[in-house]
Amino acid sequence: MRGTIFFTLLIVAHSAFAGEKSDSTKSPLQVSGMISLNSNGIAPIPAFALNKPAFSANLSFRKNRFSYDPQLSYGLNLKPWIIDNWFHYKLIANPSFELRTGINVSMFFSEYNTPNDKIWQGQRYTSFELAGFRKVTQGLTLGLMYWYDLGIEPETISGYFINFVADQSDIGIGKHLLLAANIQLFYIDYTDNNDGLFIAPKISFSLRKVPLSLFAQGIQALISNISPYPSFQWNIGIGYSF
Repeated sequence: MRGTIFFTLLIVAHSAFAGEKSDSTKSPLQVSGMISLNSNGIAPIPAFALNKPAFSANLSFRKNRFSYDPQLSYGLNLKPWIIDNWFHYKLIANPSFELRTGINVSMFFSEYNTPNDKIWQGQRYTSFELAGFRKVTQGLTLGLMYWYDLGIEPETISGYFINFVADQSDIGIGKHLLLAANIQLFYIDYTDNNDGLFIAPKISFSLRKVPLSLFAQGIQALISNISPYPSFQWNIGIGYSF
């Protein structure tokens, strides 16, 4: 299974590179991102939640159809929480529709107690993505994403993640305030009884031409066999975009 996935992605990457090589100078490297601080480190997969205040840096380096999109998340004690290294390629890149594939090499960190000490342990994952996004109007985008997460260490969980997302941006409220709303409906099916259907809304407020935003988000299980049953998780935070 691992060899088949790797071989398939290698062929896709080779074909993509061959197609990009001829026009690699047509567009400059684009860099963007967001640095945020939130009150509670929640995650789409409950087993990966930090459940403590956290800060994150989401970055994107784009060149034509390729992008490198790392995410670095830490607790306020500066211990790492999640480190993602997403490499994406747009198979279809139209103004109204985008189809992309991706691979992620990541680390998830958690703490557990021993009789004599607390251990901060890192676990390695490899993720594969296929995602499509449809721009319905100037501010509304609908998306469907599929991930397969493969745990490297023997004790790590593996499984798939299917996510439907609706993202509405740039809703004007008066002359100076902007509202953005995002809602995700996702299903997870992971080993060790980590299965369920969840809903995750997020709302953000910002001022026009000001790169700061205030946001609130939550995650609620609709159906799940996770024990104990996942409780509602939420946070508030502030973000700086560039």
